[in-house]
Amino acid sequence: MDSDTLQVFQRELTCSICMNCFLDPVTIDCGHSFCRPCLSLCWEEGQTPRRCPECRGISERPDFKTNIALKRLASLARQARADHDHSSEEQICVTHQEAKGLFCEADQTLLCGPCSERPEHAAHSHSPIHRAAEESREKLLKRMSSLWKMREEIQICLNQEANTTQSFEDYVALRKVMIKLEYQRMLLLLREEEQLHLEALEREAKEICEELKESVFRMSQYRESLKEMYKELTEMCHKPDMELLQPLVLTWNRCPLYRTHLAQIQKPQPVNPELPSWPVSGFLHMLNNFRVDNVLSLTTIVHHAILDDGSALFEDDHPIVSRQPQGRSCVVSWGAWGFTSGRHYWELDVAQSSSWVLGVCKSIFTSDTSISIGAEEAFFLRSTKVNSQYILSTTSPPLVQFVKRPLGKIGVFLDYDNGTVSFYDVFRSSLIYSFLPSAFSSPMIPFFCLKSP
Repeated sequence: MDSDTLQVFQRELTCSICMNCFLDPVTIDCGHSFCRPCLSLCWEEGQTPRRCPECRGISERPDFKTNIALKRLASLARQARADHDHSSEEQICVTHQEAKGLFCEADQTLLCGPCSERPEHAAHSHSPIHRAAEESREKLLKRMSSLWKMREEIQICLNQEANTTQSFEDYVALRKVMIKLEYQRMLLLLREEEQLHLEALEREAKEICEELKESVFRMSQYRESLKEMYKELTEMCHKPDMELLQPLVLTWNRCPLYRTHLAQIQKPQPVNPELPSWPVSGFLHMLNNFRVDNVLSLTTIVHHAILDDGSALFEDDHPIVSRQPQGRSCVVSWGAWGFTSGRHYWELDVAQSSSWVLGVCKSIFTSDTSISIGAEEAFFLRSTKVNSQYILSTTSPPLVQFVKRPLGKIGVFLDYDNGTVSFYDVFRSSLIYSFLPSAFSSPMIPFFCLKSP
């Protein structure tokens, strides 16, 4: 191939982003082709819509397959360029005055034909320079793919942590409202304690928010570190064959940035925000004035407990599994009659189970193996296991509770006339959650469900 033809051939196989010969080329919707690493870095900030770096055309697909034919042509172009440069002095063996066309894998050196037959190299494995360089590039590309996947995973964690931060701040604002309403029902002697409680919540919330923001910052730094490693490996891939195969830069584990960071940096773990349980003085004594006993007179064992809107009472670790756990049952208890007026308080022991639901509801329907609860006007506190972690939440609407999960008795207070349902941690003498006032339209039935271990 003459020099002019070679230049045209190589120009057609040049990435317009890095201006180097294609490296793992992909062809996007508009027909233009680029190195996969170049396109990944170009679109890495989540550009929407994604546009072609060359013609600015919109690309609908987020990912593309390697253009095999173009990759082979790029490899041939690199080989043609290397063959064209064989006459350079640095590629001529000083001893035999022949081109160094072989690579000794054992010694990591370039050899000419006669040198490869010498006793110190004869037993070693030799391969043409171009093939050895392409194999090294493939190894680097696999490591780069792993790095990019790690970066995408940490981006998902980063997004989730940012969402958790916003949810937590919203929850703190709502909890302030709940606490104020709770203290409004207290005597004037509790006004000073109310202020102390709010100030403590503000301090704790501020500290946790700082932890969440610090977690977001650490994840951002980790993501950028992965990006820098990816860039460095990309630069190594674009090095000429001779330089790429030098002993100090041949393998990916000799990349200084990659070796240092991977040895020292661990993947940041999400923060689990949890507010302390602040005791409310005298509330148990006050609530016991409205205490009722034997509110759960009916009991059954079922394998399927759902709300009538189709959602399950308990969320399993693996959502793909059927809602009817195999070999696992639920002990369900409820009242034979419901409350239609007045204030009522009762306590339930949850120490024997980690997954449970309790509260009051409007209607209950039972069969031999299942129980269905009316989703409308169902005010429940729920403990469920999600990804090996127990989550405390409420229904109507669903809301995660950023407080300690109670491990002993839970107090339930129903103020029918004012339309409120509140839950208390009896051991810690603290409020868990209080539903905002609403008008009840029917009798409210006490409900309790324990899931077997």
